[in-house]
Amino acid sequence: MTSYYLHFSVEEQHDHEESPLSGQPDQVKSEDTQQQIIRETFHLVSKRDENVCNFLEGGLLIGGSDNKLIYRHYATLYFVFCVDSSESELGILDLIQVFVETLDKCFENVCELDLIFHVDKVHNILAEMVMGGMVLETNMNEIVTQIDAQNKLEKSEAGLAGAPARAVSAVKNMNLPEIPRNINIGDISIKVPNLPTFK
Repeated sequence: MTSYYLHFSVEEQHDHEESPLSGQPDQVKSEDTQQQIIRETFHLVSKRDENVCNFLEGGLLIGGSDNKLIYRHYATLYFVFCVDSSESELGILDLIQVFVETLDKCFENVCELDLIFHVDKVHNILAEMVMGGMVLETNMNEIVTQIDAQNKLEKSEAGLAGAPARAVSAVKNMNLPEIPRNINIGDISIKVPNLPTFK
């Protein structure tokens, strides 16, 4: 499952036209193609009535009848998964439900801004659930436990990153009458070179 992120309002979607890709470098073609896929997906999904089913054939850029778009609409958010035709529609709808409930639990009432400003955390949550197109975990409590463990690890690493600066600050704040010239620790003897004073 591949993800692309772009924010367009409904009005902006109608103003954008697909541009031809000829004569552009490969990277630009790739980004332009991604944007066209996002626009096409938004156009297909946003035009549907609320009382119709939540899955449909993919558009021309997505692969047509070989792929399916399975989506859920929550308030102002659309969650869309593009899967091949062999996937179970109801299984993917359930996966989307677990994904949204997990986001809601991690962000405490998820909204658009959470998804925009914490896209790395959203990716981590999705990576706990799906990897290489294969569903790994659907137990929300297990996913939240793993995300909490990642957050704790990130906080502890952030503390370690600042350790050298704190050590230099501590040495500068020490009131030593003179700088030691030799440091003996057990069998190890360290000769300290002449250092400038810390001020």
